[in-house]
Amino acid sequence: MVFSWREDPGAQRLLLSLLLLTSLEAGNGQLHYSIPEEAKHGTFVGRIAQDLGLELAELVPRLFRVASKDRGDLLEVNLQNGILYVNSRIDREALCGRSAECSIHLEVIVDGPLQVFHVEVEVRDINDNPPVFPMAVKNLFISESRQLGSRFSLEGASDADTGTNSLLTYSLDSSEYFTLDVKRNDEEIKSLGLVLKKLLNREDIPEHHLVITAVDGGKPELTGTTQVKITVLDVNDNAPAFEKTLYKARLLENAPNGTVVVTVNASDLDEGPNKDIVYSFHTDMSAEILSKFHLDPVNGYISVKGNIDFEETKLYEIQVEAADKGNPPMTDHCTVLVEIMDVNDNSPELVTKSLSLPVLENSAPGTVIALIIVSDRDSGANGQVTCSLTPHVPFKLVSTFKNYYSMVLDSALDRETTAEYKVVVTARDGGSPSLWASASVSVEVADVNDNAPAFAQPEYTVFVKENNPPGAHIFTVSAVDADAQENALVSYSLVERRVGERALSSYVSVHAESGKVYALQPLDHEELELLQFQVSARDAGVPALGSNVTLQVFVLDENDNVPALLESGASGPSATVSQLVLRSVGAGHVVAKVRAVDADSGYNAWLSYELQSAVGSARSPFRIGLYTGEISTTRALDEADAPRQKLLVLVKDHGEPVLMATATVLVSLVESGQAPKAPSPALMDSASRDASSLVDINVYLIIAICSVSGLLVLTLLLYLAFRCSALPTEGACGSGKPMLVCSSAVGSWSYSQQRQQRVCSAEGAPKTDLMAFSPSLTPCPVNQDKEEQLVADIDFSIKVSSSISKRFLFLYLSIFSLF
Repeated sequence: MVFSWREDPGAQRLLLSLLLLTSLEAGNGQLHYSIPEEAKHGTFVGRIAQDLGLELAELVPRLFRVASKDRGDLLEVNLQNGILYVNSRIDREALCGRSAECSIHLEVIVDGPLQVFHVEVEVRDINDNPPVFPMAVKNLFISESRQLGSRFSLEGASDADTGTNSLLTYSLDSSEYFTLDVKRNDEEIKSLGLVLKKLLNREDIPEHHLVITAVDGGKPELTGTTQVKITVLDVNDNAPAFEKTLYKARLLENAPNGTVVVTVNASDLDEGPNKDIVYSFHTDMSAEILSKFHLDPVNGYISVKGNIDFEETKLYEIQVEAADKGNPPMTDHCTVLVEIMDVNDNSPELVTKSLSLPVLENSAPGTVIALIIVSDRDSGANGQVTCSLTPHVPFKLVSTFKNYYSMVLDSALDRETTAEYKVVVTARDGGSPSLWASASVSVEVADVNDNAPAFAQPEYTVFVKENNPPGAHIFTVSAVDADAQENALVSYSLVERRVGERALSSYVSVHAESGKVYALQPLDHEELELLQFQVSARDAGVPALGSNVTLQVFVLDENDNVPALLESGASGPSATVSQLVLRSVGAGHVVAKVRAVDADSGYNAWLSYELQSAVGSARSPFRIGLYTGEISTTRALDEADAPRQKLLVLVKDHGEPVLMATATVLVSLVESGQAPKAPSPALMDSASRDASSLVDINVYLIIAICSVSGLLVLTLLLYLAFRCSALPTEGACGSGKPMLVCSSAVGSWSYSQQRQQRVCSAEGAPKTDLMAFSPSLTPCPVNQDKEEQLVADIDFSIKVSSSISKRFLFLYLSIFSLF
């Protein structure tokens, strides 16, 4: 049912109501509207926002927009009320030609979240094209001898509209000689002709003028007319006659020139020149058919002479005329239908529209990346297109409607692994052979702060000599962030804590950009041997991510403390001690003992004692133990020895440079009658108990130290044996003679000044390690006897026992961790 809505307002309102009801029906996941062609600007199409379930207030914030593969300016959406309306004139014939279906496809896109809707707007035909005849005046030449019922073919009118608007009916004005004959064959093609109903007589009426009217089926109906001028001829009685009035042929598109399509054949019952037939195209044939086909005038075969394209025209209707050579000539007509068969000669076409680029690496699977539209001008299997993506990419194609695809995220992204994808979309038709086309979509992955700064190792050990200058650079920390731009910009800071009574920031600081660690004040080994703290690295992302690294700063000892004397009444770097000695004592008698300690550690605290000989004096009858500090007689005393002996004792450490202290021991030689009274038994018992207690403590200390040292040596030997066994063909040890440190030379324990020792390694170059030696090593030859060395060891152990126990255990664990 068609309404004349341009002229009837009531019909227009009814039509809009029908359109609104039609818009509510969505097929195959899309909205469908219908409008007539030639609608005025602003004509209501549908409430597209309401039908899609969108709120009017969110159209602008969600970037409501319409995309169309067809002409995008025909329809427009009012973002204020969500109404789809006609924007410019829509001519259905210009848009779709004579196609039975004509639609405008729209893609509605909104963001936050991204959604794509498909809208189909059908353009309905209105009766706006009248029938048109090929010629305004048609000339026919008919012999007067033609029999009653003779039929004369005419070219019918054409109507650019479709459907009922293009259904034509013909009428002829009043004529007593002719009637109009309209036949419809099975191909829905009308054959129009004039039928002679009364014999002609040229002498009575030499010419007949007729008017044929064509009326279409539209409402209101439109008409077209043509005049037929009939000239009555004399003589030739028999006209040529075709074998068939309708010839059918099939032809592949792109057929080469010269290909014979069909051969028409006509015969004439006359004789002589009136029987000779000449074939020709009808004078009303279009220029397109004349440019593509050739008709042989003698043999009647039709051949190809131009480009045949199925996508342009699928069916050709050719009118052929056969005329004899009589005077006047007589003719007959036939129709040739040439059906063009499709060949897969068109590759698919791809149109890609990127929607969400770049893509955040934390985007959820299913996020729409791009919209892909494919098409193929071929038909059937040749026009059926399938799409595929580059393999092994985190994307997939989802078919949304007909030849519309969405490229969506299929799996998680990681910019640190792949920052950009070159995705190739391939469209392939179903022809044989198959044709294909491809398009490249570049997908850039945007960074998200999902990687914290990372240090090369979780802990660093730093060795710093004490007495460093303030602000000295002691170490540099460095962390790497796998992210990009500000997400990879790392800054460093201290993890504040308390070190004793003071804040950590009063000892060290770290540069925020470079990661350099500075000592803010001189460090003192005697006050702080180990400073352990953490440095934090944080990036500039939102939210910021960070990690910590631990720094163990060992403060190395320097020889900055002078040995201190411990004897009663003697203190400081120089002191005097008085002692009475009987002249009757023999050789080896201990007359005095000098005791001293050093606040340093290791070699810097290892003390030795020596007597300073007076200039020009005779050989002294006393000597001092190198490490015990015991002053004893070298021989029996005699009368020649001076009654007062002044001994100058030098106490030296083994640091670099050597620091020393001096003690003066005044020895008075007395006769046995002058000897002081013996101490009371109670004092003797107390002294004995103190000595016994001291010996017990030293014994336990020696056992503990020897056990730990023995375990360390055993571990080193096992490690060296395992490492050296990796190279059976060569000696694992490098060149150079290892240094031997003897137990008798260093007492019960020693911190070696020679810090770089060569250690056997199966991996090539020797390593530099810190080594501790136990008293179980082979003693070296010395001038003193073994008993004196043992006493020296015990005495040295007592002086450093307060610090060695914890230092040695920590040193042992540090050395063990190196392996």
